Amino acid sequence: MFTGIVEETGEIVGRERTEDGLRLRIGADEVATDLEHGQSISVSGACLTVERYEDGDWFELFLASETVERTYLGELEVGDRVNLERAMPAEGRFDGHVVQGHVDAVATVTGVESVEEDWYFEFELPEGYERYVVEKGSITLDGISLTVASFDPEAGTVTVAIIPTTYELTTLSEKEPGDPVHLEVDVLAKYVERLLEARFD
Repeated sequence: MFTGIVEETGEIVGRERTEDGLRLRIGADEVATDLEHGQSISVSGACLTVERYEDGDWFELFLASETVERTYLGELEVGDRVNLERAMPAEGRFDGHVVQGHVDAVATVTGVESVEEDWYFEFELPEGYERYVVEKGSITLDGISLTVASFDPEAGTVTVAIIPTTYELTTLSEKEPGDPVHLEVDVLAKYVERLLEARFD
């Protein structure tokens, strides 16, 4: 489980296509320290497993074909940056919200606006996902735990306010209209939906 609090951004320093998917090598400082084989890491919101690593320098992950198809990670090139977060330890502090690292779909940036020191980002959700969103609720975009500032259910767009720290620490500072972002809706909303479906079936 993750919390959506990005620790740092890493850089794609290697990529290799295979018959079964894609292997990425990511350079990082903090996140690449004290790793273990099989450890889970959120890469821009996708939960992946560490296969190899060089302590304090880089780590490698394998993306199965299903992950490549569901995310935009397969489109990344050497030099591109990604948001990184290690799985939350049992004794860790819970600062964000429950994030599984299971990408539901890919959303699209539709607007970026600077307002004084903050930033407002608007995203278009894929059809069908607007039902999981509520104003002031939680949403995960590229692995970042964010609060919905405003929501237009008819247009299927969500706006979030980004403080300077989040803007500088994450890859949002590189995003422009038309760019993709990984979407994970609040898992609690999906559980509620499933329980209601079962109740009225």
